[in-house]
Amino acid sequence: MVTIEFAEQFGLKFPETDLHPHFDKVAVRVKKKIFMTINKSENRVCVRLNAIDQDVFCRFNAEIIHPVPNAWGKYGWTLVYLKKVRKSMFQDIVTCAYCNVAPPKLAATIKLGG
Repeated sequence: MVTIEFAEQFGLKFPETDLHPHFDKVAVRVKKKIFMTINKSENRVCVRLNAIDQDVFCRFNAEIIHPVPNAWGKYGWTLVYLKKVRKSMFQDIVTCAYCNVAPPKLAATIKLGG
C-alpha cells in the first residue's frame, strides 16, 4: 500500500519537479509539464505513461492500474489505486511517467528499476 504522502514525496524526488494545484487535485510537474496528479479524496494518482508502459503495467491487474476510461486514456493517462498497488510497482510506474514527460537530458539521469 502507498500513502498519499509517500506518493507526493516520491514524485518530488525527481530533478526539477514541483507541486501545483490542478482543479481539485495536486499536480506533480517537471518543467511545467504534468506527469502525475494526486486525487486525495479517491486515494489514487493519475500518471502519464507511453503506450508500451501503459500496456505492460495495466496487464498486471485492472483493479489496481488501468487507463483513464475516456479519451485521456488513449493518450497514456493511467489511474493507479494507492491502497492496492505495491510500493515497488508504484515507484516503477511514477519513474516511467517522469521519464516520459521530462526533457530527454533530465530523463537520462534517472535509473529505471533501481
